[in-house]
Amino acid sequence: MYFDTTYLILIPAILFSLWAQSQVKNTYARYSKAFAGLTGEEAARMVLEMNGVTGVTIEPVAGELTDHFDPKTNTIRLSRGVYDVTSVAAVGVAAHEAGHAVQYAVGYGPIKIRTAIIPVTQIGSYLSWPLLLIGLLMGSETLAMAGVLLFCAVVAFQLVTLPVEFNASNRALEALGASGYLKEEQLDGAGKVLRAAAMTYVAALAQAVSQLLRLLLIANRNRRD
Repeated sequence: MYFDTTYLILIPAILFSLWAQSQVKNTYARYSKAFAGLTGEEAARMVLEMNGVTGVTIEPVAGELTDHFDPKTNTIRLSRGVYDVTSVAAVGVAAHEAGHAVQYAVGYGPIKIRTAIIPVTQIGSYLSWPLLLIGLLMGSETLAMAGVLLFCAVVAFQLVTLPVEFNASNRALEALGASGYLKEEQLDGAGKVLRAAAMTYVAALAQAVSQLLRLLLIANRNRRD
């Protein structure tokens, strides 16, 4: 039975991703039991106010960890486990989403870039492999490399996501710290929750890069053949 050795390239990134996911789960579970003194909704509103951002709606949304900021409607949506919950984890997550709202309000460069390349990224994620395979079957180096180049957009998206996510967390923690609402250990706990979450984005980039390397190897191997 033939085994494609290019799969081996993906293993380190997959293991790293599994580790990152376990860190998020364990850290979130730990600090979901730690009392913060204010709800997620209050924390998000406080981050907005301390950054002078107005006109942002904060509302609950169904699901678990479905928290996000919608720039189209200028709305922060917090899951039920975050919106009216007074845990350190809830405060950290909510403040992070408020950090994204602040980014849009101040015109933070990387988030503009990420938003701009989303359409190309979606095309790349859907068409990169089909183009590569069609190119290989037809013996067309041009089509195969077009598939590889399209996947570069996916890597670029994951790359620019890192500063966006880290910056949102930094804005959140700075506002929480300056507010004086949280004790030092509570602020430290919120930071650990956000740093654990940030590792999932690093893992996503690692997976995208390893997948791109695999695509290049397959394309080059068939070109030599």
